Amino acid sequence: MYKAATRAWRTTRDFMPQTIALFPGAKPVRDLQGLPASLGRIGALELRLATHKRDIRKAQKLRFKVFYEEGGAMADARSALTRRDLCAFDRICDHLIVVDHDFVNRFGRRKPKVVGCYRLLRQDVAQRHGGFYSASEFDIAPLLERHTDKNFLELGRSCVHKEWRAKRVLELLWRGIWTYVRHHRVDVMIGCASLPGADPEPHASTLAWLSAAASPDDLWATRALPSRRIAIDATQATELEPRKAMAKLPPLLKGYIRVGAKIGAEAVSDRQFGTTDVFIIMPVAEIDPRYITYFSTPESEARLAA
Repeated sequence: MYKAATRAWRTTRDFMPQTIALFPGAKPVRDLQGLPASLGRIGALELRLATHKRDIRKAQKLRFKVFYEEGGAMADARSALTRRDLCAFDRICDHLIVVDHDFVNRFGRRKPKVVGCYRLLRQDVAQRHGGFYSASEFDIAPLLERHTDKNFLELGRSCVHKEWRAKRVLELLWRGIWTYVRHHRVDVMIGCASLPGADPEPHASTLAWLSAAASPDDLWATRALPSRRIAIDATQATELEPRKAMAKLPPLLKGYIRVGAKIGAEAVSDRQFGTTDVFIIMPVAEIDPRYITYFSTPESEARLAA
């Protein structure tokens, strides 16, 4: 499957007409800092960076469908009215989206549909606008202070439409993240990852296993905010075998573990989204080289060398 996906991958040079706006006529609202809006394609699926408000609204609608309609998150009045997952951080983040150009709507018309998304927040942008989103759950200030020589990128609000929830869309998103990481010289990726359900009790053994198997050393250690902290019983780590523990993880969290991510030793209960959250730390220099090779594309390497 990996080889087939690689052969099918086409960069922006292979389909230049698709580099125009996804929804023509709208005013651009993003400066992509030298990156093209269209980052590549596999078949009908195109990987893009949102450049217009309409692109971002489509991502917000997908997030509402996944987080609220499917996941049971509690919407405020404005989000419920607009049927969009609205967040103040959306205005300062870059938005990575996967678009299906072969989607046919209920009227029988072919229309581009956003089927996957990721939100990206660079450290320089976060510092100008009050900090990272994950600071609302975790005390990340000491982490940043220990690594003033490092450039951080926060990953967040990741989701894939349930009808497209296959390996290919997530792979496209990760190709885009890696292109973005190389272009902006990112040293460390951070963010929150979730287990379903705000009640941490069903996840007790999983959290304990994560803490034991992927806990960072003191250099990368991060604690939850005291007001939101969930106690983890480390003695329960022995209750799960590694294979069974991995099988219980959501696909995204499982992917983080496989590439070599570190997991903060504490968790947070997010009542609004109905999840139990852990903190992810991924120093780029420590990512498994196999995944770096796989997610790199010829065009991303050429841009880096330029």
